[in-house]
Amino acid sequence: MKKQIDPRMHSAEHLLNQTMVQMFGCDRCFSAHIEKKKSKCDYYFSRSLSEIEIKLIEKQVNRIISLNLPISEKLIPIQDARNRFHLDRLPADAGDTIRIVSIGEYDHCPCIGPHVNSTEAIGSFRITTHSFAKGVLRIRFRLKQTD
Repeated sequence: MKKQIDPRMHSAEHLLNQTMVQMFGCDRCFSAHIEKKKSKCDYYFSRSLSEIEIKLIEKQVNRIISLNLPISEKLIPIQDARNRFHLDRLPADAGDTIRIVSIGEYDHCPCIGPHVNSTEAIGSFRITTHSFAKGVLRIRFRLKQTD
């Protein structure tokens, strides 16, 4: 049986990825392990992050969460997607259309995973640890449900 991905955590991954792209000009993570209790994203990067940078990432992700942005999906022709997105991980037999998940105007990304309906449902985002080795920055994070 295939592992179930937590929609809250998966939506938070999208926010973290877009925040990393905007703040540091890097690509989205090349590897992610998304679990309900804790998750991690790996980025090709040139250095470690400072504690100030970690706090700024957390602050930005939580700011976007607080905006209660809608999370929606839309199917677009694969050729249009090729012109707008990196599709390196897309299987050769993907078909003629591709699903794009949008988080308000903040993030748009090809995705097959489950998501919550709005950022408000994600809860509070916290980076628990981070490490850097051999050109890879790993960010580990958790979510806390807000009442």
